[in-house]
Amino acid sequence: MATRQQQNNIPLRKITDFKSKLTGGGARPNLFEVELAFPGAVGVDNDTLQKARFLVKAAALPASTVAPIDVPFRGRVLKIAGDRTFETWTITVINDVDFSIRSAFEKWMNKINKMNDGTGLTDPEAYQADAYVYQLGRDGGILRSYHFYDVFPTNISTIDLSYETTDTIEEFTVELQVQWWEASRGNSPNAGGEDIN
Repeated sequence: MATRQQQNNIPLRKITDFKSKLTGGGARPNLFEVELAFPGAVGVDNDTLQKARFLVKAAALPASTVAPIDVPFRGRVLKIAGDRTFETWTITVINDVDFSIRSAFEKWMNKINKMNDGTGLTDPEAYQADAYVYQLGRDGGILRSYHFYDVFPTNISTIDLSYETTDTIEEFTVELQVQWWEASRGNSPNAGGEDIN
Protein backbone atom coordinates (compact mmCIF):
# COMPACT_ATOMS: atom_id res chain seq x y z
CA MET A 1 0.00 0.00 0.00
CA ALA A 2 1.39 3.40 -1.01
CA THR A 3 2.14 5.96 1.69
CA ARG A 4 0.47 9.37 1.62
CA GLN A 5 3.81 10.88 0.57
CA GLN A 6 3.97 8.53 -2.43
CA GLN A 7 0.30 9.14 -3.31
CA ASN A 8 0.91 12.90 -3.44
CA ASN A 9 4.14 12.44 -5.44
CA ILE A 10 6.19 14.08 -2.67
CA PRO A 11 9.73 12.68 -2.89
CA LEU A 12 11.00 10.86 0.17
CA ARG A 13 13.78 12.77 1.94
CA LYS A 14 16.92 11.04 3.10
CA ILE A 15 19.61 12.03 5.56
CA THR A 16 21.95 12.68 2.63
CA ASP A 17 19.46 15.24 1.27
CA PHE A 18 19.50 16.99 4.64
CA LYS A 19 23.29 16.88 4.79
CA SER A 20 23.60 18.49 1.35
CA LYS A 21 21.54 21.47 2.53
CA LEU A 22 23.48 22.05 5.76
CA THR A 23 26.28 24.02 4.15
CA GLY A 24 29.18 24.85 6.40
CA GLY A 25 27.93 22.48 9.10
CA GLY A 26 25.53 24.99 10.67
CA ALA A 27 26.21 28.15 12.66
CA ARG A 28 27.41 27.53 16.23
CA PRO A 29 26.03 29.60 19.12
CA ASN A 30 29.36 29.53 20.99
CA LEU A 31 31.28 31.14 18.11
CA PHE A 32 30.67 34.85 18.55
CA GLU A 33 32.33 38.05 19.65
CA VAL A 34 30.92 41.26 21.11
CA GLU A 35 32.55 44.63 20.52
CA LEU A 36 31.49 47.30 22.99
CA ALA A 37 32.00 51.03 22.85
CA PHE A 38 31.51 53.57 25.61
CA PRO A 39 30.75 57.28 25.27
CA GLY A 40 33.72 59.61 25.46
CA ALA A 41 32.37 61.05 28.73
CA VAL A 42 32.90 57.66 30.41
CA GLY A 43 36.62 57.60 29.54
CA VAL A 44 37.15 53.85 29.17
CA ASP A 45 40.68 52.76 28.26
CA ASN A 46 41.53 50.50 25.33
CA ASP A 47 42.57 47.60 27.61
CA THR A 48 39.03 47.41 29.00
CA LEU A 49 37.55 47.49 25.50
CA GLN A 50 39.82 44.66 24.37
CA LYS A 51 39.10 42.65 27.53
CA ALA A 52 35.36 42.93 26.84
CA ARG A 53 35.83 41.09 23.51
CA PHE A 54 36.80 38.03 25.56
CA LEU A 55 34.80 38.39 28.78
CA VAL A 56 31.33 38.97 27.30
CA LYS A 57 30.36 35.31 27.56
CA ALA A 58 26.77 35.51 26.32
CA ALA A 59 24.78 37.79 24.06
CA ALA A 60 22.05 37.43 21.46
CA LEU A 61 21.45 38.08 17.82
CA PRO A 62 18.54 40.54 17.90
CA ALA A 63 14.90 39.70 17.39
CA SER A 64 13.04 41.41 14.56
CA THR A 65 9.58 42.65 15.51
CA VAL A 66 6.90 44.51 13.60
CA ALA A 67 3.89 44.95 15.86
CA PRO A 68 0.47 44.29 14.32
CA ILE A 69 -2.43 46.74 14.46
CA ASP A 70 -5.82 45.09 14.92
CA VAL A 71 -8.67 46.80 13.03
CA PRO A 72 -12.12 45.40 13.94
CA PHE A 73 -14.59 45.01 11.08
CA ARG A 74 -18.02 43.39 11.41
CA GLY A 75 -17.07 40.76 13.90
CA ARG A 76 -13.68 40.04 12.37
CA VAL A 77 -10.24 41.54 12.94
CA LEU A 78 -8.06 42.76 10.09
CA LYS A 79 -4.38 42.70 10.97
CA ILE A 80 -2.17 45.33 9.36
CA ALA A 81 1.50 46.07 9.89
CA GLY A 82 2.33 48.58 12.60
CA ASP A 83 5.63 50.05 13.70
CA ARG A 84 8.89 48.21 14.19
CA THR A 85 10.10 47.90 17.77
CA PHE A 86 13.59 47.13 19.06
CA GLU A 87 13.88 45.05 22.19
CA THR A 88 16.38 45.39 25.02
CA TRP A 89 19.72 43.71 24.27
CA THR A 90 21.22 41.76 27.18
CA ILE A 91 24.82 40.62 27.57
CA THR A 92 26.44 38.45 30.24
CA VAL A 93 29.93 39.41 31.40
CA ILE A 94 32.54 37.39 33.31
CA ASN A 95 33.79 39.54 36.20
CA ASP A 96 37.57 39.78 36.45
CA VAL A 97 39.33 40.76 39.70
CA ASP A 98 39.98 44.29 38.44
CA PHE A 99 36.22 44.89 37.95
CA SER A 100 37.14 46.97 34.87
CA ILE A 101 34.09 46.14 32.74
CA ARG A 102 31.58 46.33 35.58
CA SER A 103 33.13 49.59 36.75
CA ALA A 104 32.90 51.02 33.22
CA PHE A 105 29.17 50.23 33.05
CA GLU A 106 28.62 51.64 36.56
CA LYS A 107 30.43 54.83 35.55
CA TRP A 108 28.38 55.01 32.33
CA MET A 109 25.10 54.79 34.26
CA ASN A 110 26.38 57.31 36.79
CA LYS A 111 27.09 59.78 33.96
CA ILE A 112 23.46 59.35 32.87
CA ASN A 113 22.08 59.79 36.40
CA LYS A 114 24.42 60.51 39.30
CA MET A 115 24.04 58.54 42.53
CA ASN A 116 24.36 61.50 44.89
CA ASP A 117 22.16 64.17 43.32
CA GLY A 118 20.26 62.74 40.33
CA THR A 119 21.89 65.05 37.78
CA GLY A 120 23.53 63.77 34.63
CA LEU A 121 24.06 64.06 30.90
CA THR A 122 20.97 65.19 29.01
CA ASP A 123 22.18 65.15 25.40
CA PRO A 124 21.67 61.61 23.99
CA GLU A 125 24.75 62.09 21.82
CA ALA A 126 26.81 62.36 25.01
CA TYR A 127 25.62 59.15 26.71
CA GLN A 128 24.87 56.74 23.85
CA ALA A 129 27.33 54.56 21.92
CA ASP A 130 27.30 51.77 19.34
CA ALA A 131 27.93 48.06 19.89
CA TYR A 132 28.45 45.04 17.63
CA VAL A 133 27.94 41.30 17.81
CA TYR A 134 29.67 39.05 15.29
CA GLN A 135 28.59 35.50 14.46
CA LEU A 136 31.83 33.68 13.70
CA GLY A 137 32.40 30.66 11.50
CA ARG A 138 34.55 27.68 12.35
CA ASP A 139 37.24 29.17 10.09
CA GLY A 140 37.39 32.25 12.36
CA GLY A 141 35.83 34.53 9.77
CA ILE A 142 32.70 36.60 10.33
CA LEU A 143 29.50 35.03 9.00
CA ARG A 144 27.25 37.95 9.92
CA SER A 145 27.54 41.13 11.94
CA TYR A 146 24.89 43.09 13.81
CA HIS A 147 25.43 46.79 14.51
CA PHE A 148 23.43 48.16 17.45
CA TYR A 149 23.02 51.93 17.23
CA ASP A 150 22.98 54.36 20.16
CA VAL A 151 22.77 51.90 23.03
CA PHE A 152 22.90 52.77 26.72
CA PRO A 153 22.65 50.64 29.87
CA THR A 154 19.52 50.63 32.00
CA ASN A 155 20.26 47.70 34.30
CA ILE A 156 23.40 46.08 35.73
CA SER A 157 22.49 42.92 37.59
CA THR A 158 23.54 41.96 41.09
CA ILE A 159 26.46 39.62 41.72
CA ASP A 160 25.46 37.13 44.37
CA LEU A 161 28.10 36.46 47.05
CA SER A 162 28.12 33.40 49.30
CA TYR A 163 30.58 31.47 51.48
CA GLU A 164 29.21 28.30 49.91
CA THR A 165 30.05 29.23 46.33
CA THR A 166 33.56 27.95 45.76
CA ASP A 167 33.72 26.63 42.20
CA THR A 168 32.42 29.42 39.95
CA ILE A 169 33.59 32.76 38.60
CA GLU A 170 31.44 35.82 39.16
CA GLU A 171 29.36 37.09 36.27
CA PHE A 172 26.69 39.73 35.74
CA THR A 173 24.26 40.85 33.06
CA VAL A 174 23.77 44.27 31.50
CA GLU A 175 20.55 45.35 29.79
CA LEU A 176 21.09 47.87 27.00
CA GLN A 177 18.41 49.91 25.27
CA VAL A 178 18.73 49.90 21.47
CA GLN A 179 17.54 52.63 19.08
CA TRP A 180 17.84 50.34 16.04
CA TRP A 181 20.13 47.72 14.52
CA GLU A 182 21.44 46.77 11.10
CA ALA A 183 22.79 43.43 9.87
CA SER A 184 25.58 42.83 7.36
CA ARG A 185 27.07 39.86 5.57
CA GLY A 186 30.47 38.91 6.97
CA ASN A 187 33.85 38.32 5.33
CA SER A 188 33.92 34.51 5.68
CA PRO A 189 33.70 32.41 2.49
CA ASN A 190 30.66 30.70 4.07
CA ALA A 191 28.92 34.00 4.84
CA GLY A 192 25.49 34.53 3.36
CA GLY A 193 22.32 36.48 3.70
CA GLU A 194 21.50 40.00 2.63
CA ASP A 195 22.46 43.28 4.27
CA ILE A 196 19.52 44.62 6.29
CA ASN A 197 19.49 48.36 6.91
